[in-house]
Amino acid sequence: MPAQDNLKPVLTATEVNALMASVYPQLNDEFTSYEALDVFPGGCTVRLNANERHLRPGGTVSGPSLFTLADIGGYACVLSHAGPDALSVTTNLNINFMRKAEAGPIDGHCRILKLGKSLMVFDIDIVAGPEGHTVAHATGTYSIPPKRADNVVK
Repeated sequence: MPAQDNLKPVLTATEVNALMASVYPQLNDEFTSYEALDVFPGGCTVRLNANERHLRPGGTVSGPSLFTLADIGGYACVLSHAGPDALSVTTNLNINFMRKAEAGPIDGHCRILKLGKSLMVFDIDIVAGPEGHTVAHATGTYSIPPKRADNVVK
């Protein structure tokens, strides 16, 4: 399915990171584990800087850590394309785990499949390792609150 091709970002990756740090500071605490790397028309790239805190026994990055990366990808897309409304929320997220991910940078390549007035549907390909193999793939939906002057964070 091709991504929606008429989308233009309203925030940069730097602005998305600053907004997430202000409205969701507990995401990264004192570490920068999750971050937006790039925002482009119709999508974004996010990263998990996975270290020992993200590993389950056996040296594999945990499913909850990869699930969080998928959710952060959707959040970065909705913030950067629908506007800086921190009250946008996940309404659905499905993930398939393909192969083991080890500690190190894990990137999520997110694309918006449909952006409407109240919902955004996206998918994200999560890749890791020297060859950039897909370790997980997710699809999700974000609910976008109605536009009001009092719920926009700038």
